[in-house]
Amino acid sequence: MITREQIDLPDVIAEVTRLFHAYEHALMTNDVDALNHFFWDDARTTRYGIADRQWGMEELRAYRAATPAPDFTRELHHLRITAFGEAIAVAQVEFVRTDTPLRGFQTQTWARMADGWKIVSAHVSMIPFDA
Repeated sequence: MITREQIDLPDVIAEVTRLFHAYEHALMTNDVDALNHFFWDDARTTRYGIADRQWGMEELRAYRAATPAPDFTRELHHLRITAFGEAIAVAQVEFVRTDTPLRGFQTQTWARMADGWKIVSAHVSMIPFDA
């Protein structure tokens, strides 16, 4: 059980925030090796994209290899990172892309593994949104 005192430990928030921004940089520069390294190398890793899904790291590697570099930029809004103890964190952010009027939403679940923090689950969606 996680106690209230274990939620949002400052060092965990700082570390996951740094990793989140490093992931964003890798995403926008299409650094495929770095992007793959951020994810848990396991068949249970799941990523739901805007018009795609990957079940397991093999599918995710294939998706990344076939995806061209973005021809847009993203502006992030309302980044929220919540840590639960020293081993689990959830990152949520809204984004606006320069190529569409839709608003994007991204959620990542991070887990501290033996080889560092890894994304174990991710979800990205885009919808019309006026707020």
